[in-house]
Amino acid sequence: MAPPPSLTPLLSSSTSTSTSSSEAEDSPPASGRFELQDVSKFHFPCKSLSGFQSYRSLAVLSGHSGSVSCLALCGEFILSASQGKDIIVWQQPDLRMFTKFGQGDGSVKALVTVGNRVFTAHQDSRIRVWKVSRRSENVFRLVDTLPTTKDYLGKFMIQSNYVQTRRHHKKLWIEHADSISCLTVYNGLIYSGSWDKTLKVWRISDLKCLESIKAHDDAINGLMASRGVVYSASADGKIKAWRKEGKTNHSLKGILEGHKDVSMNSVTVSEDGRWVYGGGSDGFVMGWEGNGNFVSWKLVSETKAHQMAVLSMCLMGEFLCSGSADKSIGIWKREAHGKLSKVGVIRGHEGPVKCLQASPSYVGGGFLLYSGGLDRSLRVWWVPKNSGKADDISTTQSLNQKSIVLT
Repeated sequence: MAPPPSLTPLLSSSTSTSTSSSEAEDSPPASGRFELQDVSKFHFPCKSLSGFQSYRSLAVLSGHSGSVSCLALCGEFILSASQGKDIIVWQQPDLRMFTKFGQGDGSVKALVTVGNRVFTAHQDSRIRVWKVSRRSENVFRLVDTLPTTKDYLGKFMIQSNYVQTRRHHKKLWIEHADSISCLTVYNGLIYSGSWDKTLKVWRISDLKCLESIKAHDDAINGLMASRGVVYSASADGKIKAWRKEGKTNHSLKGILEGHKDVSMNSVTVSEDGRWVYGGGSDGFVMGWEGNGNFVSWKLVSETKAHQMAVLSMCLMGEFLCSGSADKSIGIWKREAHGKLSKVGVIRGHEGPVKCLQASPSYVGGGFLLYSGGLDRSLRVWWVPKNSGKADDISTTQSLNQKSIVLT
């Protein structure tokens, strides 16, 4: 059961834009984040990554009716969504289920948060907008669907607004014609990538669709925005870089070529925007270095990361984490010239690892890593930052109790 409205926390994210005054009125005050003392009071088992390097399995969170397809960290909340159409909100630091919403709205493929709103992308080709409100009994209240009715009404009478999607089928250019597979947020805009091969741009302030880009020759599987550049990863084997200059529409700035006939399933970018990594269906992680103006990229590394397809990736400082169809999570350290050296492998999932997210801050000399899998579980791990030092042994080897399992 949800807590009293006065205790409803405020959703937030690192990619959030500023909220409007009306949103602020409907939003409760922010509460504390997940700090080190919240973790240190528990004892968890440690497992060797390689040699004396260790990680800890902190929790296994169960409750989804289908495979966990995406997740997001939002202040003191963790949001995870599934192919079973449900979205679960987990409360930190105790990692208990806070509430569940979204059932019956189509299998959830992606989600992002902006201020006190949650945007969810679905298999039915729509984006749904949820608002956190202390005035609502439901807490997470559905407030709109993209494209909005207003957007439809402004365009459906004009024939030039329709595009051919398949034989004898036409849709408005603001509509996706297939599942929306990924979302990303940057500078007041939301970007959606779809199996229909298009990239669409939506303005957060009025939820209007601004652009529809025929981006790829096959399905778009991943999106990432960094320093004004949006990267789209596709089953056509390419990662494309897009940028908006001034008031003009987005234009193609570069094509990052992967292996021939290999799908690019995910993309991640370093904080400074210099390094771009793509995960392929052949188990390779490809790395590119961008120049200072983000107008050209060169391939600098090819790493055979997994025996099966790389499905998800995230970066935390100098560490890259890769989730695979082989049910494992690879931990890699970014070395000189963007090359990756293996730190170790985390095992525990009983199905392919579909999504990964690292906590933006360090906890106890390491970082928290969240993973969602086709085994319907969301798992929480602690990964040491300085795992090559002897003092890491003393902080982990004395821990011998079981992981907590929450349902």
